[in-house]
Amino acid sequence: MTSYRSRFGRIGLLVAAGALLLSACTGPSAEPKTTGSGGSGPVESGPLRVAVISHGTAGDAFWNVVKNGAEAAGKELDVQVEYNSDGDPGNQAKLIDNAVARRVGGLVVSMANPEALRPSIESAVRAGIPVITINSGEDQSKVYGAITHVGQNEGIAGENAGREFKDLGKTKLLCVVHEAGNVGQAQRCDGAKRGFGGNVENLQVDISNPTDVQSRIRGAVQTDPSIDAVLTLNSQVAANAVNAIKQANSKAQVATFDLNTDVVNAIQSGDVRFAVDQQQYEQGYLPVLFLKLYRDNANVVGGGRPVLTGPDLVDKSTVDKVGQYVNRGTR
Repeated sequence: MTSYRSRFGRIGLLVAAGALLLSACTGPSAEPKTTGSGGSGPVESGPLRVAVISHGTAGDAFWNVVKNGAEAAGKELDVQVEYNSDGDPGNQAKLIDNAVARRVGGLVVSMANPEALRPSIESAVRAGIPVITINSGEDQSKVYGAITHVGQNEGIAGENAGREFKDLGKTKLLCVVHEAGNVGQAQRCDGAKRGFGGNVENLQVDISNPTDVQSRIRGAVQTDPSIDAVLTLNSQVAANAVNAIKQANSKAQVATFDLNTDVVNAIQSGDVRFAVDQQQYEQGYLPVLFLKLYRDNANVVGGGRPVLTGPDLVDKSTVDKVGQYVNRGTR
């Protein structure tokens, strides 16, 4: 007959072996995977870590407001927010890869050049990291596996701008594109053409060379005096357009996408007719909130559709109210 001590010894060995097996299955090397819209992201102790990676250039006033929104949400929600940006698509992809390697709990990405970022974003999704796209790349967001997109519909925004110029009686519109290959800017100009319904011409410039931007716009309106409307797609480019129009003694009116302090002042003075505001503070703030809800409560927002932050048209009738928030960096 087997003794009690022998039986107890065998049971102890079985328990120990089972514990080792369980440890091997549930240890650090077993990475959780996302299992649909309600799946969980990487399991982390402590506050949620979110990497926000945009295609903004250094010192860009627009992206500074996005950063302000993301960091404000982080402070309010106890989320660690890491903001990085690079205007080069290849470098932006590397920033995404680095965030995936650090196993952040959530990823927020703007996709001005979606195809260049696709492998990196899909890699994040495979690693179980929830991704929210912002600002640009709306059409590709769901295809790449993002849980939602936050921004304005660029085509609709462009249509609104074109229609506004049409209602002002303008007959020829110059649409100034400042980033080659940016799908969102192409959609804006295409939308402006639909809304305007008249003669629309695109002008390619380089935002990193303000002197050349101003020179090209001045040359365009001097060469073709029939241009009576100029639409810029960036608040900094708007200031160059205003100076170019004055230098050329042109009667063309300027409007722009996005707001900054200079655009607010220009609308108040009449140098800029209106601005199409996509409320980019929300593009920084909302994704951090959404990722917090996703991790803590498996919530998803949008029902498979993008969450729109614009467009909102700002002109002389509303600029004083809106301007106070622009001046403090929250709009």
